Amino acid sequence: MSDESMTGGVHEGRHDGPRILPRRPRLLSWLLLMVTVLVVVAVGFIGVVLGHSGSPARNTVTVTGSGTVQGTPDTINFQIGINTINALASTALTTNNLKVAALQRALKRNGVTAKEMQTSGLDIYENTNSQGTVTGFTVSDTLSVTMHKVQRAGAAIDAAARIAGNGVVLNGVSFTITNDSKLLQAARTRAMDNARLAAGQLAKAGDTHVTGIVKITDQENQSSGIYYPTSFASGDALKSAVPLQTGSQPVNVQVTVIYSLSS
Repeated sequence: MSDESMTGGVHEGRHDGPRILPRRPRLLSWLLLMVTVLVVVAVGFIGVVLGHSGSPARNTVTVTGSGTVQGTPDTINFQIGINTINALASTALTTNNLKVAALQRALKRNGVTAKEMQTSGLDIYENTNSQGTVTGFTVSDTLSVTMHKVQRAGAAIDAAARIAGNGVVLNGVSFTITNDSKLLQAARTRAMDNARLAAGQLAKAGDTHVTGIVKITDQENQSSGIYYPTSFASGDALKSAVPLQTGSQPVNVQVTVIYSLSS
C-alpha cells in the first residue's frame, strides 16, 4: 500500500520541521528591562548629587579662643638725621655728608651695626623768603635705625645728636619684640585652653559632649610698637645718655576651632 493510501490522500497541515515562534515579544521584554535599570541608576546618581547619600551629618560647634602674654621688647626703632642750610646747594650737601658720616660712626661706636642702619630719606630743597626769592638751600639726610642692643640705645642717640649738633632731627622711637617664639607658644596654649573651655560649656548646655577637633585656624598678633615722639630744638642740651624705658608689650594669639560633638 502506498503512503498516499495510508494517509487517506490528505496533505494539508503537514509540517516537515519544528515550528518557529515570533521573536518580537522577547525583544520588547529585554528593552523594557534595560530601560528600568537605567532609570534606577539615574535616580540613584541624582540622589547622591543632591546630597541624599544616606550618611548622617556630623554635629559640630565652632568657638574662638584668645591667649595673651606680656613680653619685654628686644628691639628699638628710630629715625635720626641731619639738616644743613647754606646759600649754595653744593656746600650744603658737602657739609651735610660729612656730618652724616660722623653720625654713623658715633652710632657704630655705641652698638649699632651697619646692617641696622638704612638711609630712608635724602632731600635738597630751596629756601625762599616772603617775596619768593631763593635765600639758600636745605639738605636733609635721614637714617632709619633698627637696634637690637636696646640697653645701649640711649647712649647711641645721645652720641649721634652731639655729633650732629643743632641740625639733628630725631623723629621718634618705637619698641618691638622680634624673638617672640616662646611668647607665641605660651599664647597659643592659652588660646587653645580657652577655646576648649568654651566648647565644653556649649556642649554641656546642649546636652552633648566634645569628641574631637575637626579644624583649627590660627591667627597671631603682636601689638604695634610704642612710639615716643622726640625732637631737639636748636640749642637744647642733651643728657649723657637719653633715658629710655622699654616697658612691656602684649603678644596675642587667636584660634578658631571646630569641634565634633556626640550625644
